[in-house]
Amino acid sequence: MLVMPKATFVIDSETLEEFKRLAKERYGNKRGVLSIAVEEAIKDWIKKTRKELENAE
Repeated sequence: MLVMPKATFVIDSETLEEFKRLAKERYGNKRGVLSIAVEEAIKDWIKKTRKELENAE
């Protein structure tokens, strides 16, 4: 069985509510939608940040 790590973050309520709304709009109201959206957002941030850092060199 694959064990997925968990992380806890603190963000303002307005940002969280908008994120939840958009995640549900994009993926539907099924279980695990927020996890899917958070992982996608983190991967996008990693890709963007790597590109920015490469261009800064």
